[in-house]
Amino acid sequence: MRKRRPSRHGLAEQPGAEAAGGAPSRGGGGRGPGQPRREEEAGRVRGPGRERQRRGRRARGAAAQHPPQNSTACVCLWVVFFLSRKKLKSTSKYIYQTLFLNGENSDIKICALGEEWNLHKIYLCQSGYFSSMFSGSWRESSMDIIELEIPDQNIDIEALQVAFGSLYRDDVLIKPSRVVALLAAACMLQLDGLIQQCGETMKETINVKTVCGYYNSAGTYGLDSVKKKCLEWLLNNLMTHQSVELFKELSINLMKQLISSSNLFVMQVEMDVYTALKKWMFLQLVPSWNGPLKQLLAEADAWFSKRRKDFEDDIAFLESEQGRAFLTVFKHLRLQYIISDLASASIIERDSLVPSEWLSSVYKLQWFAMLRAEQDNDIGPQEINKEELEGNSMRCGRKLAKDGDYCWRWTGFNFGFDLLVTYTNRYIIFKRNTLNQPCSGSVSLQPRRNIAFRLRLASFDSSGKLICSRTTGYQILTLEKDQEQVVMNLDSRLLIFPLYICCNFLYTSPEKKTESGGLLDNPEN
Repeated sequence: MRKRRPSRHGLAEQPGAEAAGGAPSRGGGGRGPGQPRREEEAGRVRGPGRERQRRGRRARGAAAQHPPQNSTACVCLWVVFFLSRKKLKSTSKYIYQTLFLNGENSDIKICALGEEWNLHKIYLCQSGYFSSMFSGSWRESSMDIIELEIPDQNIDIEALQVAFGSLYRDDVLIKPSRVVALLAAACMLQLDGLIQQCGETMKETINVKTVCGYYNSAGTYGLDSVKKKCLEWLLNNLMTHQSVELFKELSINLMKQLISSSNLFVMQVEMDVYTALKKWMFLQLVPSWNGPLKQLLAEADAWFSKRRKDFEDDIAFLESEQGRAFLTVFKHLRLQYIISDLASASIIERDSLVPSEWLSSVYKLQWFAMLRAEQDNDIGPQEINKEELEGNSMRCGRKLAKDGDYCWRWTGFNFGFDLLVTYTNRYIIFKRNTLNQPCSGSVSLQPRRNIAFRLRLASFDSSGKLICSRTTGYQILTLEKDQEQVVMNLDSRLLIFPLYICCNFLYTSPEKKTESGGLLDNPEN
């Protein structure tokens, strides 16, 4: 019998281990004398399958060293794109740093507000201002040093620095606190791209602190879209988010536009518009007052009460020298919806801010409107008269702090039309109450009554920016006694609380007039 040959590590080599393809022993890390290479041994023992794997590895190695032509093109293109992109970024920064900040190879010097800029005509020609200067027969076209006169007080050195720098770079970071100064500089230099960027920045950053400044600047520099956006913000927030700071900044002309608008988002009723005007007028006359908003009305009432003692009994404050400037604003109050409530009418008479002739005229008009509803069977508006609705409709509103069930009516005499408003399960419902629920005032028993209305809903973020809104548009609604009607069905995605509801109502048909302008007599009389 042949003896087993011991292994290098003293372990007996098992017969048939090679034939079975067993793994080398754990202790045998090397190859003894006469032992074949592992690759050759595996190939010899495992047959053609292992050989094909070996050939595949060789082929992949060759492919890595000599990739196909298409792959090479893709790699090269990617490298060129990456390097060119990196170079473009570096070039932009290089131009701004070297040419603008360092002023290298400058061919013109611009002097303004005691500062100097070493610039380049080829870059300055992007500005309409300098393009006209250099291309025409102006004296400055051949000068190396140009002194700029800056007539606009809004323009400062920092604004000019950013405006000139924008000619050497693509992106400009505009801070809201600097946007007005930069807009002024951009308008002077006729930099249309920078003007547009300033306008977009202003639209995105409108809030209680910026809105008045933005509105005035937009008017000065011709940004109508910004001016419109500011006016919309003020119409939405003047009554819903009252502010001492905002009342101080609102000019007479701007307040007149807001009070006269049918789009003013009124909270509660028209009497609250009068109260807001009283607080605003006080702050215009006493701008040094810096108390909290909750004390403002009491301070205003006390101040006007003291002034009343200085006037004769038949003179209202708005007729005095101090108050005359505010007449045009108070004329746009819809007094017919203030005197229709006893408590409100008493306050108006007590304050003596409004001339008595205004009130006498309104009392007369409302008396005739009541007679038409009572004796002439006026069932209300029968067609949409947008001019009448926008100029004479009742403005009222309500804030819903959170989701739930609400039912309310707005105060005042509404010619026997007791309108109940309900919010429940994402529906807003109008009901003409006659007999079902108690009512403190008189109720019309006419079989049908019409009402013209527009309902608006809105939600705002913390800066007063409109998040979502819906409107019914102007409509005519006919209701029988105790009939209710769903006027809006809300999508749950739009229900962001607090939710603000604002309505415009017209309960009676427009007053008919003769060709001479007088009231048309009732034929039955």
